[in-house]
Amino acid sequence: MSSVPPAKFFVNRGIVSSRTDQLNVLRPLEKQTVAYRYYRGHELVQHGLGWVERIVANDPETSTFFTPLSICLNVDSFEHLEFETRPDQLLSYRLVQGDEAVVIDFAPAGVPAGDALESKQLGFDTSGYVQMELLGPDPNEDE
Repeated sequence: MSSVPPAKFFVNRGIVSSRTDQLNVLRPLEKQTVAYRYYRGHELVQHGLGWVERIVANDPETSTFFTPLSICLNVDSFEHLEFETRPDQLLSYRLVQGDEAVVIDFAPAGVPAGDALESKQLGFDTSGYVQMELLGPDPNEDE
């Protein structure tokens, strides 16, 4: 019997504390638009949409930041990561540090931050467009 404990095993949800596991679970967020919500205790402090530029680990010089233009995640900024599978089969991530947490969800393009978790059919308003048909030269015009 081996004295080395087996690697942890997660299916659709879990609490991850190792840097390597956090980095692997977060990796699908890189180069994606996400909705984020920042909580202090149970109070929602900030929320928005942003583009995940970088996900790093073992880099103490890189801060974690959330802005509408760019998001950088350093897994060393958090004690642990909680994740679970939503009904739409996408993951919801909760990064925790003390009594503070950031919840991250994939955000469909063109959806306002408050509606990011609601699935909607995207529409295209054609009222401001005019359809034009371009024809080539008329072959009978030379006669």
